[in-house]
Amino acid sequence: MDVPLSQKLGPNTGLDLVRATEAAAIAAARLMGRGEIEAADQAAATAMAAALANLELDGRLVMGEEVREMTTTALAGGMRIGTGNGPPADLVVDPVDGRRQLAQGRAGAVSFAAVTNRGALWAPHPAAYMEKIIVGPQVAPYLVPECLDAPAGWTLALVARATRRSVRDLVVFVLDRPRHAHLIEEIRAAGARVMLADDGDIYGALLATIAGTNVDILMGIGGAPEGVLAACAVKSLGGAMLARLAPQSEAEREAITRAGLDTKRILTCDDIVSSNQIFFVATGITDSVLLRGVRLAGDRAETNSLILRCETRTRRIIFAEHLLTG
Repeated sequence: MDVPLSQKLGPNTGLDLVRATEAAAIAAARLMGRGEIEAADQAAATAMAAALANLELDGRLVMGEEVREMTTTALAGGMRIGTGNGPPADLVVDPVDGRRQLAQGRAGAVSFAAVTNRGALWAPHPAAYMEKIIVGPQVAPYLVPECLDAPAGWTLALVARATRRSVRDLVVFVLDRPRHAHLIEEIRAAGARVMLADDGDIYGALLATIAGTNVDILMGIGGAPEGVLAACAVKSLGGAMLARLAPQSEAEREAITRAGLDTKRILTCDDIVSSNQIFFVATGITDSVLLRGVRLAGDRAETNSLILRCETRTRRIIFAEHLLTG
């Protein structure tokens, strides 16, 4: 995607955007382990929306949280983002990825956001679910569309050859859902190991893409908005992704058909986000392999964040201390 110079995102856009995930993470951390899934998500969304309003962008949220059928949300699809004075941009966010983990006080809850040029993001609304396969840079050149319809063992053999390892050495990230029972059986029958997660679709994509996490591939069906966010991260890290809409109810299938979306089309990262001007940010809410969770102490909070810039393949890790007011 060719972007006019006047519409390019500034090199410090990621540093501005990370303030939104920091605000969301701090708000959500206050409700860690209290069993209040919706309240924590609402608090994070409200804090993120307030921070996003200060961005020097003429931004638009391409997909909001309404796909979760929340009664109200501070982050509705189509809403304007920023002051309106900066370059035109599209954003996709997830204030809390790993809502169950957060409610139970468990590891792996993270706040995410991504921004790119206006018109560069594929927005599959009203789709709620998407089938995905995600791998890191070492395997990326070998991932082919056939993998999405092939038996899991075939794809895992491909990954094993690409990494010069045995299938039994591989670890596959899969969301722990009844719909994945057959997939999990296939993976185990092939000899690979499975890392099951209650939630954390985007977090799993990062684990599969970043070297040294002990996860080699993500497989299965997860959220569609989360898939768009994951594509921003995977592309920024040089990994690869295959995706296809996977409606989980007849109502969702009918809504997708009415919207003119193709449930048979297999997409790659470039289909989902067509620009290289991508900034992807993440802030830990609870501790995880990748990021430390929020630390709260009186009027202070400490956060640990990740910033990815696709254009330069830069990866920054930030530790910040915040003075809390109000």
